[in-house]
Amino acid sequence: MTSSLKVLRAKIRNLSVINKLAGAGFTGNVYLVGGAIRELALGGLPRDYDFALDHPDDLAILERVFEARAFLLGKKPIQTHRIVPHDVTIDLTFIRDGIASDLARRDFTMNAIGYDVASGELLDPFGGLQDIKRRCIRSPRADAIRDDPLRMVKAVRHAATLKGFFLDHVLLEAIHTHRELIHSTASERIKYELDLIMLSSDAHRAIKLMRETDILFELFPELRALKEMDEEKGFDLETLGHTLDGFAYLKRARRLHEFSERDKKYAGWGLLFHDLGKAYTFSYDEAKGRVHFFYHERHSSEIAGKIMERLRFSVAEARSISTLIEQHMRLFLISNREATERATRRAVYKLEDLIPSLVLLTLLDMYGSSGGKENATTRQVKRRCREVLAAYDEWRREPLSRLVTGHDLLQLGFTEGAALGSVLSTIREKQIAGEMKVREEALSYARKALQEEQSQQTSGSDQSSVISEEQE
Repeated sequence: MTSSLKVLRAKIRNLSVINKLAGAGFTGNVYLVGGAIRELALGGLPRDYDFALDHPDDLAILERVFEARAFLLGKKPIQTHRIVPHDVTIDLTFIRDGIASDLARRDFTMNAIGYDVASGELLDPFGGLQDIKRRCIRSPRADAIRDDPLRMVKAVRHAATLKGFFLDHVLLEAIHTHRELIHSTASERIKYELDLIMLSSDAHRAIKLMRETDILFELFPELRALKEMDEEKGFDLETLGHTLDGFAYLKRARRLHEFSERDKKYAGWGLLFHDLGKAYTFSYDEAKGRVHFFYHERHSSEIAGKIMERLRFSVAEARSISTLIEQHMRLFLISNREATERATRRAVYKLEDLIPSLVLLTLLDMYGSSGGKENATTRQVKRRCREVLAAYDEWRREPLSRLVTGHDLLQLGFTEGAALGSVLSTIREKQIAGEMKVREEALSYARKALQEEQSQQTSGSDQSSVISEEQE
């Protein structure tokens, strides 16, 4: 970070966004505020800009300058207008009681810095530049969190995305004290911040901070059952502990493959939720001295589904993450030396574009369980993951097209419902296993299944008639 205010002012003044405002003829004062100044102070180049205005007529001037219409954002606590000219985003808010009051309501001191577009003056009433220099995330006021409880999650998100930054001890205490206030925040806003954490370079640090302040259990009370089970059973490998530790190995796991942002996000959510069902499926085999969690994947998926509904995940996201949770043991199970190449292909055909996410989830789960140590088992799992990724690349070049579709079965006489879905699923499984290779075989199987279903319905109807006659 540059320590020279003169250099920082020059950086701001030379921004193309600022240059466009020269001579615009504003009616009131216009200030650049927020994260853009922080990014410049850290040596970066911002793509998002926040401006504070004190006269409503200046909104139209900014629309003219940037040749784009503003639209109103509905999910922020302060009414915000947004303009999106080309490849940048510009957010505009109106000052109520002067710029000093506006800066005071900002979330953190590092974002409570202003630049007067007309005079070039830097305004830093809360020591934000000094906090940036020492990489400290601090609130400008004692009641900053009560004003907007989402700032608790934003604070840990910044700790995960801004290299070397730490939370001020007063802020940490405030998060712990006011953690229950998070329930007053819109679910969509919470999920947005959590998604950024999942995509960050240090998600583990954010998760760790959320656990230390207990806000993790406010956001996900379902995790308490794992914590309590770990404490009660005294496991050497903590169920919750290894789940959260898995986030620490994202950088190592990424050496295996170039995972997309979607892969990382889905794998992160899958990791957090994958063992939720263990608290309800614990059993102990006294004869063998072994702990079991039979069908915990199914239970975990059901619990995760309710969480994702609560946090307003999209249908596609929820479906994909639920599938990952249900399948999270799959690559471990096919990682023994006797596993066949067919098992690898079946995994790819079954999961398709979710394969990279599943591989990443597997690696994070594995390293969380091994404490990051390499051994014969982890090496074998990694070998299988490489083979699965290779098979996935091959599948992408030449996908296994479906023999029949739901539309085909409707034309045969099926109706929408469980029977149609079951037949489609069975045909796909047989195709993947190599037991069914051509469309005619699939249609023949479907016709037979339809006849059996209709026969059972007729039999059931006749049975009901007999019972009715006997009752009469």
